[in-house]
Amino acid sequence: MPVWDPVTYLEFADERSRPFLDLLSRVKAAHPRLVVDLGCGPGQLTASLADRWPDAQILGLDSSPEMIKQSAEFARRRVSFQVQDLRDWRPETPVDVIISNATLQWVPGHRGLLPALVKVLSPEGWLAFQVPGNFGEPSHQLLRQLAADARYAPMLTEVTWPSSADAASYLADLADLGCSVDAWETTYLHVLTGPNPVFRWISGTGARPVLQALPDDLRAQFIAEYQELLNAAYPAREHGTVLPFRRIFVVASR
Repeated sequence: MPVWDPVTYLEFADERSRPFLDLLSRVKAAHPRLVVDLGCGPGQLTASLADRWPDAQILGLDSSPEMIKQSAEFARRRVSFQVQDLRDWRPETPVDVIISNATLQWVPGHRGLLPALVKVLSPEGWLAFQVPGNFGEPSHQLLRQLAADARYAPMLTEVTWPSSADAASYLADLADLGCSVDAWETTYLHVLTGPNPVFRWISGTGARPVLQALPDDLRAQFIAEYQELLNAAYPAREHGTVLPFRRIFVVASR
């Protein structure tokens, strides 16, 4: 598993927070007692849930010790964090709201986890998640093409590649489990600035497992080539570099 870097991830904190807020706006839970954020990352968004639901206990879970260490600064009364692989999570009591923001795409076969997540909800509980849907875009296609190059491929055989389904598939999965489902897609047009902006974005998320798996000398070479490809695919304009980013949202209630 990759070692995640909260500092790199938080460079684009404003852009990364928008899908979380858009997802949360469709969760209509009135007075939840327990809210769990699966894949809480560095914790700042998880902590904001305490403001949304002032009577709830908020628990953030993440499999990355580095992210949980960073989240400690946001821990306070009613807000706690712990290292936990969501695949092994078994709550002791029913959960009123489960939130997962840009995490499930890293779990192979994550659609198979949906029945278990619905099962741990309280009778009127909510499950809300958001996953990227941009794996067919140049940022990811160029990464896969370069990773398949004979110079790099032998070091990348164990890399985990993220993936997601479309909104209609998630809707069908959860409707079949007896949930009322709201599913939609949004493509954000992020305007990035500075040198190699798309690389800086993806190096904190989708490209990180690849970069981490390469030895130092090959990593520098890979980065130089990947940056050149990205800069050609996403040319800089006077107003900045536009990164289209499609995201898939699902909100289900029992």
